[in-house]
Amino acid sequence: MAALSDIPLTFTVRRCKPEFVAPAKPTPCEQKLLSDIDDQAILRFQARVVHFYRHQPSMEGKHPAEVIRTALAQALVLYYPFAGRLREGANGKLIVDCNGEGVLFIKADADVRLEQFGDTLQPPFPCFDQLLFDVPGSEGLLNCPLLLIQVTRLKCGGFIFAVRFNHVMSDGPGLKQFLSTVAAMARGEATHLIPPVWERHLLDAPNPPRVTFTHHEYDEVEAAVTTTTTSLSSDNLVERSFFFGPAEFSLLRRLLPPHLRHCTKFELLTAFLWRCRSLAINLDPEEEVRMLCAVNARYKIESLLPQGYYGNAFVIPAAITTVKKLRQNPLGYAVELVKQAKASLTEEYVKSVAALMVIRGKRLLFPNVIGSFIISDITKMGLEDVDFGWGKAVFAGTAKAEGVISYFVQAKNKKGEVGTSVAICLPAPAMERFAEEMDNMLKQQPIEDKKSKSIRISSAM
Repeated sequence: MAALSDIPLTFTVRRCKPEFVAPAKPTPCEQKLLSDIDDQAILRFQARVVHFYRHQPSMEGKHPAEVIRTALAQALVLYYPFAGRLREGANGKLIVDCNGEGVLFIKADADVRLEQFGDTLQPPFPCFDQLLFDVPGSEGLLNCPLLLIQVTRLKCGGFIFAVRFNHVMSDGPGLKQFLSTVAAMARGEATHLIPPVWERHLLDAPNPPRVTFTHHEYDEVEAAVTTTTTSLSSDNLVERSFFFGPAEFSLLRRLLPPHLRHCTKFELLTAFLWRCRSLAINLDPEEEVRMLCAVNARYKIESLLPQGYYGNAFVIPAAITTVKKLRQNPLGYAVELVKQAKASLTEEYVKSVAALMVIRGKRLLFPNVIGSFIISDITKMGLEDVDFGWGKAVFAGTAKAEGVISYFVQAKNKKGEVGTSVAICLPAPAMERFAEEMDNMLKQQPIEDKKSKSIRISSAM
């Protein structure tokens, strides 16, 4: 996909002073324990999601920030833990102090039109720090607001809704459930809401805790000496977004043997990106690399979790191999590894992860080394369905990659084709090699079809 613009988009945002939005009515003052799955080390960060909305003539004269702020206060009556603060209990156990202090909210206006963001919307977005201002002192895990929301009205009458949320509180489906409640309140249609369910104990470890699986996703990895950066803390990082539409997926499938061509899009694209990334980062050929798949466990443990549960309900089973094996084997090898990692997810696996959190506790740190890569697919989450009264979002998804974490988001190309966009974050030299590896793979002759024309994956800076 072509760059969003040859000239960087610049605009001015006029922000009101950040304010706290508390529940519209008194709520219980109590402490609630998070689950042992919520307490996974990989979730201890702030995630960012953004929605773009077009002008809606029927909402003329209404500032979206004012409509959403009122609805937010109403929704927090039901979801009052979001208005609290995280504390740390015995053995590092995370607790929500439900004190009603509120969430941070910013009303803003920008002198830019929606169409100026380009024909296609995909992360990373220009000037995103203006669309979601990180209020100083608000980003901590403990004793800080659990939500930061900025609603920016655009010159055309559309608006951008951006939210930063503490990931230990909810996963993507949980956040979508909460935002859908806010949206229903904003539309005045809050009569058939799914009641929120806390019940975090359902995903606690058994007593006594028993680890029954090998969890390579939480191996204590020591980064080997390499010819490139071993972590993603470098100042020389770049982020690029790559789009995969029907033509690209078709070609990728033809690089697989017939028995693997019915794999899912997630398995196919994850394997492809993992292989290209692992070859691009210049690790020692014998070094192990890990692909961690964020897999939603809700459908595997439906009998365990009631409808309305909005906590984290996913784990990250790992595929593991060496750089050398990824290089020497065809794409189907990586696909098989990803399929095996996904297949390991069972209710017992989830309980084993919870037990690992309890047993290893604070000693369990996720290694942010460049040889680890995490993919989370949010294309089917339905974030674009969140309607505050201005209709469905024209784009809804994560705003950026988060270090070693990349997200699959639904997007459209200039032809209007719906596909998958994925943002990748790497040191600049590795990013160039990554793009080259993708092109080299796609120049390979498809299996059993020597005449097929290769397709070049394009990117947006």
